[in-house]
Amino acid sequence: MQDNITKLFKAIADPTRRDIFHALVIATSALSITQISNQFLMTRQGVTKHIKILNDAGLVQMKEDGRNRFCFADPKPLKEVNKWMQFYAQFWDDSLDNLDNYLKTKKDA
Repeated sequence: MQDNITKLFKAIADPTRRDIFHALVIATSALSITQISNQFLMTRQGVTKHIKILNDAGLVQMKEDGRNRFCFADPKPLKEVNKWMQFYAQFWDDSLDNLDNYLKTKKDA
């Protein structure tokens, strides 16, 4: 079983899934799978597979209304990706500061 961060990275790794997620984020209401499919040059089944991966990662929530399934974006899980990235941003900032300090001491010596 994949951990949450792995599911999130898998979900956002694909440009089509990012585009679907973006379309849902900017939508003023939930969109049906048909409405989403109409925005892409692929089959409804193909869009549904992408939505399932986004749903598994928690980025898309689905609700059913009769025979229709509606999707809406939930960007909250991206906070976990941001937290993960911030750790490495701090790592590189610290590493570059250390290199800068090292080079300054060598220059002054």
